[in-house]
Order: sequence, then C-alpha cells, then structure tokens
Amino acid sequence: MPNASTVNSQITDAVTQTNVKVLGEAPAQAAATLYQVASHSSGLAMANAVSNQQNLNSLNAVIIADAINIIKSK
Repeated sequence: MPNASTVNSQITDAVTQTNVKVLGEAPAQAAATLYQVASHSSGLAMANAVSNQQNLNSLNAVIIADAINIIKSK
C-alpha cells in the first residue's frame, strides 16, 4: 500500500498555480468593481439632479402665480 501522506507534485503545482492566478487577479477585479460602483453612483446622482430640477421647474409656475396674486391683492 502506498504512503497516504505523499501527494503527486503535479497536483501541488497545479493547485499552487491556480492560487497564484486568483491572488494575482484580485487587485484588478477589486479596482474594476470599484470603478463600476463609482460610475453607477455618479449616474444615479445625475439622474436625481435632473429629477429635482424638473420638479422645481414645475413648481416655479405656481410660485410665480401666487406671487403675482399677492402683488395684485395689495
């Protein structure tokens, strides 16, 4: 019966190379995720700004009409 504690060197090399590949790609993956999240949050901020501007533009007519009515009543 062969010794159970020995492992084929090709197996250990394959596992080591896989681990090195994963660890080598981790910083690039993290940076890509960061850029993607930052881009998405910037897009959401711009969409919110446009929405707020549209809402304020629709309120401007009402505010001006009320101001004119106040001026006329005096």
